[in-house]
Formats: sequence, structure tokens, C-alpha cells
Amino acid sequence: MKRRIASWENGHSVPDDFYGPLLCEVFGLSAAELGLNHESGRDTSLMDVSYPASPDDAIEAVGQLWRADLNRYEPLIQAEPSEPAWNEASLRWLVAPEPAIPRQRKDGTHVGLGDVAAIKTTADMFAELDDRFGGDHARHAAIQYLSTEVAPLLRGRYTEQVGRALFSTVAEATLLAGWMSYDACRHGLAQRYFLKALRLAQDANDRRLAGSILSAMSHQATFLGRYTEAATLARAALMGISPVATPTLRAQFHAMEARALARTGDVRACEAALSAATKALESRNSDDEPEWISYFDEIELAAEAAHCFRDVNSARQAVTHAENAMSGSHVRSDFFVTMVLADAHLRAGDVEEACRVALDALDLGEQLKSARCVSYLAEFRQNLAAADHGTGVRAFTEQVREHRLWIASDPHVSV
Repeated sequence: MKRRIASWENGHSVPDDFYGPLLCEVFGLSAAELGLNHESGRDTSLMDVSYPASPDDAIEAVGQLWRADLNRYEPLIQAEPSEPAWNEASLRWLVAPEPAIPRQRKDGTHVGLGDVAAIKTTADMFAELDDRFGGDHARHAAIQYLSTEVAPLLRGRYTEQVGRALFSTVAEATLLAGWMSYDACRHGLAQRYFLKALRLAQDANDRRLAGSILSAMSHQATFLGRYTEAATLARAALMGISPVATPTLRAQFHAMEARALARTGDVRACEAALSAATKALESRNSDDEPEWISYFDEIELAAEAAHCFRDVNSARQAVTHAENAMSGSHVRSDFFVTMVLADAHLRAGDVEEACRVALDALDLGEQLKSARCVSYLAEFRQNLAAADHGTGVRAFTEQVREHRLWIASDPHVSV
């Protein structure tokens, strides 16, 4: 029996029809969540990307998603995103009926506002780790917390007031799980987290947070080259929160629209969206903004503008905005904008300065575990290879060849 268990653990075999159901009963998980189903078409609920139809469906779906992720269900971890799901989610949210919380339960854990505050504090801690070390650093630990500590609370007993606060806080934490998964380039998984977060925010009647979740979807869609969908998601966010919009939220959503438009090459529309973002941000009052959008300021908008101008090949403008976008307090964001600055110098023909800046980015990102960071480097490497190679480039490649992120960005190296 020990040999058989070792074979299961090492992935050389799976439990047969006798042992499989017993293991599911012992652990309280489905065969798919335990990784016991490898045949296509079995237990397809985990791969569902539809918008949950009710609050109870959302609780069940997000709990199942956390468990499957925690147990590293490979088809889910490797899943590709669904383009129709982005459009369905934005439409379903825009035309949603009045929000509702689950039916009152007679059993389960009693949940109070103190429990909600504990979730918020813990999620904030994971958000700080994500910012400093990248999505792949503490992602598994965050999912474990959600699955083991938060899921029972969603299935517990609470008043309508507590239920709204609980759903809003869990939506924010699930949004973070989506961002961490996106940063790890687990794109199908990230999309599913965003969808579940959106439904939870809907039932919390937290339209501002729901708009921010659509904005996150837009960000991911742009990264994946789905620019039309990305622009649509950003516009849906703007439309959907118009009665309760704040200047910072409007600025952030306009910036996401600009990012998508820049990639399409529509310079005029991109600049119009950036102008709208700048104008909105000028009228903000920090006291009236949600706490979770406080990060979006003039520095962050400059970083978004730098991305935009780089993508429309306005290299000098990209350099100017990137140089104004170094916060010194957000490691991963600073890495991204430093790489944008390096790429902008490269597009402006200043190859040696591009290499110098890229070296700064590599030093800055040494502690980051982020597949997105690797993708920025891979794009820079590709552009550098097409540039004229002088002694400065050879010196640069010699200096960086042992950097962890540089090694990971090599398409010929399996990491």
C-alpha cells in the first residue's frame, strides 16, 4: 500500500475506482479537485467560466475554485481565458437586478463584522507581499487562507448588513487572487477569479469595486492582445459606476481604455482617453475615494501614459512620462515602468542608455517572482536583438547573463 500511495503522490498513477471515491470522502473534495480525473470531459464544472447565476452559486463556485487551485488541479491551472466570458460578465453586471445576499442559514459559523475585519487585514497583508515580491511569491498561501478560513464564513450565518460587508471584502480578496494569478500568467484561472469577484461585488451592492474588477479584466485583456475586449471592459466599468463614480476611479478606467487603444494604434482616441484621465484625477478628493484605489495617483497615471506612448511609438514622450513614474515604494510597478523606459530609449535609438536602464530594472526586480516581469524582459530582448549591436550591448549582455529574471526570459531556456 505504501508503494501505491508513493506512486499516486509522484504522479505516476492515479487511484483506481475503489480507492478514488474513498479519498474524495476522506478529504471532502471532488475527484477533479484531488487531481484524480485526467480524462477530458469529466467534472467540467471546475472549468466553467460563466457568470454565477445567484449568490449561493457564487459561494459554491468560488469555494470550489479555491479548493481546486489549492490542490493544483492542472487543467484549471493551465486553462486559457475565454473571450466570450469577458463580454458576458460586463453585460450581466450592467443589467443585473437588485443585489441579493444568500438565503438565511440555520447552521454554520456565526459571522460578525469582526470576522470581516480580519479578512480585510489578512488580504491587505497578502496585497503587500504581492506588491513587493510578485504574484508567485505568496499566491498559494493566499489561496490556502481563502479556502480554509474564508469559505466557511461565506457558508455561515450572518445578518444582511454583515453579509453585504462580507461579500464586499471577499470580493476584494478574490480580486487580489485574480491579480496574483494574472501576474503568474495563469490567465484562465485569473479570469475565473475576476468573474467570481464581480458576482460577489454585485451582491454586496458595491458598484465601485465591481467597476474596478472590470478594469482589472481590461488590464488582463490588453496584456493578452485582446484590445477590443479590453476597451469594452474599461468603458463598461465607466458606464456601470457613473452614479457613484469618483474622480480617481474615472481616471483609472480612462487609463485602462487608453492602454487598450494604444495597442490598436489609435493615437487620437488614446490621447483623448489619457486627457480624460488627467482631467478626472485633477478633481479628486482623497477623503471621498475608496481606500483600495488610493494607490492610483499622478505617478501611477504617468506610468500608464508611458506604456501608451511607448506603444504608439512616441518614444520621447514615453521617456518623459516614465521618468516621472518612479514611485520608489512599489517594487513591481517600478520594475514595469523602468522596463518601459528602457524600451522607449531603445525605440528612440539610444541603445546604450536602454541597456543601462534595463540593468537598473534587473537589479530592482531581483526579488520578484512574476511571470509578467519576465514577459516585459522577453519583449525587450526581442527588440534589443533587432537593434544595432555595439560594444555597449555586448557588455550589457555579459553583465546580466546570470540575473535570474534574464535567464527566465530566454526563450531557449526552460525554467
